[in-house]
Amino acid sequence: MIGALRRVSDRLLGRGEAALTVPPMDGAWKPDNRLEEATGGISAEAPMALILQRGQPVWAEGRRVVSPAGVLAETPAPVTALAVTPAGDLVIAGQGIRIGDQEPAALAGLRCITALACDEEGGLWIAIGSEANPFKAWSRDFLEQRRAGKLLRWAGGQLVTVAEDLGFPWGLLARDGGVIVSEAWCKRLVWINRSGQRRVLVDDLPGYPAGLAPTPSGGAWLALFAPRSPLLELVLREPKYRREMMAEVPPDYWIAPALSSGASFLEPMQGGALKQMGILKPWAPSRSAGLVAEFNAAWTPLQSLHSRAGGRRHGVTALAEAEGALWLAVTGGNEVLRIPVREEAR
Repeated sequence: MIGALRRVSDRLLGRGEAALTVPPMDGAWKPDNRLEEATGGISAEAPMALILQRGQPVWAEGRRVVSPAGVLAETPAPVTALAVTPAGDLVIAGQGIRIGDQEPAALAGLRCITALACDEEGGLWIAIGSEANPFKAWSRDFLEQRRAGKLLRWAGGQLVTVAEDLGFPWGLLARDGGVIVSEAWCKRLVWINRSGQRRVLVDDLPGYPAGLAPTPSGGAWLALFAPRSPLLELVLREPKYRREMMAEVPPDYWIAPALSSGASFLEPMQGGALKQMGILKPWAPSRSAGLVAEFNAAWTPLQSLHSRAGGRRHGVTALAEAEGALWLAVTGGNEVLRIPVREEAR
């Protein structure tokens, strides 16, 4: 009852969850051009997942699993998540899950798999983004304000549901006997143990989080696939507007987070709102952006790398660090990128 009254009060007064403000980009989040100015990218078709296998990057392009050496595997459905077991076997998720050469029957019916993570005990953590929408309809899931995600664990031939009602979990990192989950629609990182107990680690992120990866110092890298904005916060407060927009407007032109933008005049907030005489305004908001951040073991942000409005390296969904360099799946920019982030790699 108290929670319901608080939500009504917040909506009337425009505060709490009903506020239209977003966190400022300052301190460790201060914008730069490190993503945009980096060199040495590998052309890839909308890479949606990326991991390291024996120190080398492996990523997904549609139905193919690819490395710098070539195609490693092809699947009947688009690949949406990857992992590597402690034994070095590749785990591929799309329509069900394949572990090495095995395709466990209990995992064959899983859909909308957004992330995988293997723990030290040999368990496989599985994030289901939504049980209400397929993976490709994630923007509809956002506008419907779904909390239909699940967290599963596969071990010893048993599949167990660990947590439900998650806001589109899009990243996993096994740690401390549980797993860290990036809840995209809740804009936060949550640690969940095998009993389903939750602890919020980072809240009110300035963007929508996706992939997670460990750092050598015990911290983590986080990919934020799109920025938040007051416009998006406003649209989420207007259910009638959202319903009519989804019914009458093509999905590419919805007011929703995007992996890329600027390709069409029909996109929201284009034209005179962003450009004048073909020149991007310096204060222009952006539907998409490139953004990754590093956190220490206490979950304090240390640094961030950006591709801002007008850039091309937007929509980073997955990442991994190796030998002082960060590998990134730049989904919106159709590129796999390597950026030195430690002195030894510079």
